[in-house]
Amino acid sequence: MKLYPIEAGNFKLDGGAMFGVVPKSLWSRTNPADSNNMIDIAARCLLIENGDRLTLIDTGMGNKQSDKFFGYYFQWGDFNIDDSLKKHGFHRDDITDVFMTHLHFDHCGGSVQWNKDRTGYEPAFKNATYWSNERHWEWATKPNRREQASFLKENILPMQESGQLRFVGDAHSFLSSEKNNGDANFSEAKEMDFSIFFANGHTEKQMIPQINYKGKTVAFMADLLPTAGHLPLPFVMGYDTRPLLTMPEKEIFLNKAADNNYYLFLEHDAHNQIITVKHTEKGVRLNESFTFSELFN
Repeated sequence: MKLYPIEAGNFKLDGGAMFGVVPKSLWSRTNPADSNNMIDIAARCLLIENGDRLTLIDTGMGNKQSDKFFGYYFQWGDFNIDDSLKKHGFHRDDITDVFMTHLHFDHCGGSVQWNKDRTGYEPAFKNATYWSNERHWEWATKPNRREQASFLKENILPMQESGQLRFVGDAHSFLSSEKNNGDANFSEAKEMDFSIFFANGHTEKQMIPQINYKGKTVAFMADLLPTAGHLPLPFVMGYDTRPLLTMPEKEIFLNKAADNNYYLFLEHDAHNQIITVKHTEKGVRLNESFTFSELFN
């Protein structure tokens, strides 16, 4: 098995929204803002090559939305999925599985594209099975008003309409030897050394994958830990639907990460690709920061 970081494109978000009630004087120490209060955000995906399966975790925003839409997110840099796949010798048609941590537009927008004559939408990975979970799919396709702007029908419904959608835990489970390991938040599969932590604070049944790779546990943190600056438990995004639930979920996961020396792959941190954490008197805090190549190349 091999892992590859896939950069889907950088953008900016309001720092206050990213840190909720935490004062700017605190969060700006780790995530400095520009004159418009915007901070740097990445859309860093992860590609897993495992035998004849090529699994992409999350897909970024994509490029099908309007200029007005993208104008809200101040895209910067020159990263995109196609160039990043090509860098590692792959094409989007090689992808066999797209695993979506959740269906907010900045995580799944790249999963769907315009069709050839721009009259409708189609899966952007024509040979891939798309993986969500049934509870989150229901949540996303019947959205509450708080999240409605993040769950865009054009990003979601074409996966199902194409017949390429499957749910983790159904008869075609991505976790082909799925079992529960005694913790209600976790399920795992021995065959691929792949497990999932289900988190409900940010959105219903967000999936946090963990992969055993070269003797290390690599956890794809999605929006459970957007950046290294979010390590303190009260540093919770304003986007979270249940912030009081995010905190204990973070605590459970970060304690386990510190106890077992997990390598935390940060999807949204534009400046830290992978970090480890440690126990301190103030709680779990940053230990070391690495680039992917420093660890695995």
